[in-house]
Amino acid sequence: MSLRLKVSFFFFLKKSNRVLSFLLLLVLWLINSFYDAGKVYQVLEVEHKQRGRGGASMQVELRNIDNGNKQSLRFNTEEAVERVFVQERSFTFLYEEQGKAYLMDPEKFEQLEVPTELFGNAAPYLKEDMQVKLQLYDEAPLSGSIPKQVTCTIKETQPPMKGLTATPRYKKALLDNNVTIQVPAYLDTGEEIIVDTNEHSFISRANK
Repeated sequence: MSLRLKVSFFFFLKKSNRVLSFLLLLVLWLINSFYDAGKVYQVLEVEHKQRGRGGASMQVELRNIDNGNKQSLRFNTEEAVERVFVQERSFTFLYEEQGKAYLMDPEKFEQLEVPTELFGNAAPYLKEDMQVKLQLYDEAPLSGSIPKQVTCTIKETQPPMKGLTATPRYKKALLDNNVTIQVPAYLDTGEEIIVDTNEHSFISRANK
């Protein structure tokens, strides 16, 4: 039996003399970060495997924050990690230039430059004055996030379709950030819509 969990968090790998129960290890993994000798990883996917009487293990797909390389590791029930905390802070997005996002700290009024790739697939939805969040460890940015829902304008799409049936029909639409998504067939160029930035999917028309 296996249980697959898609998550995103950070930790430092470390072997420790302390032994945590597998259940506690799993819980801590899902809510915190971990420390070890100098390497930061983003956890992309976790698979919990139960092998009958053979015990349980956790297969973890990782991304090295420093170089972007991916690797897969397996942790047994006797593995332990040292727990650390990642700070989350709010910033205001100013602009993007040559793969860099320029942010303003609203408390210190200091400007911060980070790679846009920290925001992952949501980076194209960054807009001026948008409130974003950064996860930091020891003041170093590890990851960024933006609001789950944003307003976009349809830049280009086919004219509204006539004779629609009871079954919803969709068509491609190019948004003002050059992202293409599927939208209902009744929408037209120039309309504002609400988009799910995680799924790149249409939610509704924007309220005017």
